Amino acid sequence: MDAAEAQQRIVVIGGGITGLTAAYRLQQHAKAYSLPLEVLLLEASGRLGGTIATYCQDDLLLEQGPDCFLAAKPWGIRLCEDLGLADELIGTTTAHRQSFIVRAGRLLPVPQGFYLMAPGSWRALLATPIFSWRGKARMALDLVLPRRTSTTDESLAQFVTRRLGREALERLAQPMIGGIYTADPQYLSMQATMPQFLDMERQHGSVMRAMFHKQRQAAPEAASGPRYGLFVSFRRGMQTLVETLAAHLPPASVRLHTPVLALQQQPETQRWLIHCATQPPVTATAVCLALPTPQAGRILRGVQPALSTALQEIPYASSAIVNLVCSRAQVAHPLNGMGFVVPAVEQRSLIACSFSSVKFAGRAPQEQVLLRAFVGGALQPEQLARPDANIQRAVLDDLRALLGLRGTPLAMSLTHHPEAMPQYHVGHRERVASITALLAACPGLCLAGNGYHGVGIPDCIHSAENATEALADYIVGKTARRVAVG
Repeated sequence: MDAAEAQQRIVVIGGGITGLTAAYRLQQHAKAYSLPLEVLLLEASGRLGGTIATYCQDDLLLEQGPDCFLAAKPWGIRLCEDLGLADELIGTTTAHRQSFIVRAGRLLPVPQGFYLMAPGSWRALLATPIFSWRGKARMALDLVLPRRTSTTDESLAQFVTRRLGREALERLAQPMIGGIYTADPQYLSMQATMPQFLDMERQHGSVMRAMFHKQRQAAPEAASGPRYGLFVSFRRGMQTLVETLAAHLPPASVRLHTPVLALQQQPETQRWLIHCATQPPVTATAVCLALPTPQAGRILRGVQPALSTALQEIPYASSAIVNLVCSRAQVAHPLNGMGFVVPAVEQRSLIACSFSSVKFAGRAPQEQVLLRAFVGGALQPEQLARPDANIQRAVLDDLRALLGLRGTPLAMSLTHHPEAMPQYHVGHRERVASITALLAACPGLCLAGNGYHGVGIPDCIHSAENATEALADYIVGKTARRVAVG
């Protein structure tokens, strides 16, 4: 590579789904703009994919991280289509599209028409045993309470207790919404996570009135709880997406076992110097930091202290996934749903459990059951401080009590995800806006990942695509200026 070509290098730091998508899209931009552009991806660990990892053995398929993504956000589906993976996508099975909530040690079905925190019909609200009659009466007050006029951000706990009451928060919103983000509802930002409910209050004056209106306008929904028809995965697991993205990158463009310690921008050229722990420094025209925000902040400490501090102020929560394989005869529960969530007030060791072999086809052999239990999060970090054997034993005890699980599982494994889930605390949107403003002083640097505008896989893909478009424009601009000067 000659000197001119070497000047046009973009380094992507982080090999999770965000970094892989960024590297892939940058290769596409290079071809589209006919740029002499080298793309280099640096990953600290020995594998790509971040939290996405699939273990396959015979007819058993264990997801050690995310097991699906939301199709309603188009960026994930679009990427799959671009990669030729559309035929590999599968939806959830149609037989048992409902979910459960634990109350007093029993699994109660989420009533048809309920959506995350609110009912879609009077019949569903009155019939469900999830709430006491006092709790139902308090939820009904939402129809007459005045709408909030302030536009300042509030927490999930503040919003739900204000509109629907404490019981709605503890028995429905906390396990359903807080579980999505493994978050504490006392801190979770409504504006950053559930703005649709703010719109419901603003437009209809009541969350329940908005839900009733939505139910009248829409076709009947067979599922309860999450809209399971909107979730998709791959026939051979989520690792399919990781492997396909990696296969589209030139082998020399990926360096594993390459932790980055710091960035430095050379003022005379505005080129970046990337200091690595195990290799000589790497120079780049531009950099995409596709890392959790605390890691990105530490790397940028010497570049811009204010930006570094702002990134490190976004907290992250840890969690773990326990996969269990049992014979069908070992489980007394009919498993006539996709899984269940556990309110924190139930004081169990797990926060949720997916019936994976029911949720997606091809996950376990005939006459076997695959369960995925989730532990930890912002509300129960102490669960993760115990030895792995103790975590698994506690989960097993809870599943015995809740599902009637008997005997010893055929197989059991635990996967930790330390500091993997960003916590969108109240004021998160303003915090991200401040980070964006500070970033403007760092030409040739972009940030991407789940710490900014969404935590799901499609959100990470969208974040990567926005970052790479900005970097491609930056490279094109520098090339044009160099040609003009030359």
